[in-house]
Amino acid sequence: MDKIIKHMIDEDIGFSDITTDALIPPEKIAKAKIISKTTGIIAGVKVATSIFKEYGLEITAFKEDGDKIIPRDVILEINGLAKDILSLERTALNLIMRMSGIATITSKMILKIKNTGVNTKIAGTRKTSPSLHKFDKMAIAIGGGDTHRFRLDDMVLIKDNHIAIVGSVSKAIELAREKSSFSKKIEIEVETTEDAIIASNLGADIIMLDNMVPNEIKKTISVLEKQNLRENVLIEVSGGINENNILEYAKSGVDIISLGFITHSVDSLDISLIFEL
Repeated sequence: MDKIIKHMIDEDIGFSDITTDALIPPEKIAKAKIISKTTGIIAGVKVATSIFKEYGLEITAFKEDGDKIIPRDVILEINGLAKDILSLERTALNLIMRMSGIATITSKMILKIKNTGVNTKIAGTRKTSPSLHKFDKMAIAIGGGDTHRFRLDDMVLIKDNHIAIVGSVSKAIELAREKSSFSKKIEIEVETTEDAIIASNLGADIIMLDNMVPNEIKKTISVLEKQNLRENVLIEVSGGINENNILEYAKSGVDIISLGFITHSVDSLDISLIFEL
């Protein structure tokens, strides 16, 4: 993550911050504050702090990752060379705004489900921006969600394209068991009740019911229960789930709901940096 942050700063500054160099005396000391302009869950405080500290700036944090914020809340206070604060401002704000947006919507979805009394986990997906992947996942965790896979080596996740190439659900699971470590869980994506039965019989740890509507999910879970195949497998659902229909999926009896929209369509929180003169 440090390498990614350094790349972001270098990419933003280029050869130099020519505006700041022209206007601000190099020895000018200043104080600035990062403040909230909206309500939500703050995330990225530690990341922003590390960015400013790397340049020798003094930081005082008034909020921690995961805290609730309202308009005009002070999140960080920064003291040091004005030119460095100005040059780092955009990179730090971009990260903290995006991460806070992800944490906020994740927390909102969790609370929405919790208020119904259903015990269903909310998880992220790998539908993230490549260079921001780890930051997005961190934000999900700060918001109270499950990160799911960080990387392809975290666990075996057999998707539809794997099955298409291999030829069948059963063959895919057999190969995964034969060639992957016993320490790795095996998850498989299925689109029919029949394939869910096959996967459970073959000992899949997690079955992802992909693009199934709630009624199909309930039917599949009912069939698994009747065949005594439900107890030892986690049921995950994904695909087409959003803020408006998430409760229908949560009430269908699943263990996990993985949501792509919390990262690929995130609304950043409105957060600003202002100088105290």
